[in-house]
Amino acid sequence: MGKRIYVGNISFSWHEDDVRELFEGFGEVNSVYMPTDRQTGQVRGFAFVEMSEDDAVAAIQSLDGAEQGGRTLRVNEARPRVDRGGGGGGGGGYRQDRRW
Repeated sequence: MGKRIYVGNISFSWHEDDVRELFEGFGEVNSVYMPTDRQTGQVRGFAFVEMSEDDAVAAIQSLDGAEQGGRTLRVNEARPRVDRGGGGGGGGGYRQDRRW
């Protein structure tokens, strides 16, 4: 498994292929993930790239602060995902027989 890289402030018009092409200049890209908005399906302006440790370090050093498409990229090692719980149930229904 490689190193996961966070790529922030990317253009909303970019696709996974655009991100992959940018990072392939530093080595083999194992995967690219671009989260999308659940309601609109539009990319959210950031991505995660996975590549080998050495290639990732070179990409981070070269691309962090670089300008692409009129935007200054933020590129660093991705932090581990934090489990924020999830789901949760509903609040239950209305009961008429409440006693105050």
